[in-house]
Amino acid sequence: AGGGRLLETIRKWYYNAAGFNKYGLMRDDTLHEDDDVKEALKRLPEHLYNERVFRIKRALDLSLKHQILPKDQWVKYEEDHRYLEPYLKEVIRERQEREAWNKK
Repeated sequence: AGGGRLLETIRKWYYNAAGFNKYGLMRDDTLHEDDDVKEALKRLPEHLYNERVFRIKRALDLSLKHQILPKDQWVKYEEDHRYLEPYLKEVIRERQEREAWNKK
């Protein structure tokens, strides 16, 4: 149990050290947009996609101004959810199935 708490503490520290949350971004907003991620983004419900676009545009604006959000607006580790993950897993599974089928 102690090791689990330590690991969680390290995760939180790393999350905050990465700095993207200070711009209002979530972890999935920072994924490199390869073909799998692009396909997963196409499958996102419209409201999730629009929220992502808003966060990214706001972060770009803040970055250009050399500013960050007030601390009470930072995305907290506990509030960051992997909204793209289920769609991305599905896309990857489908691609792997296709690749396996094409090898036959």
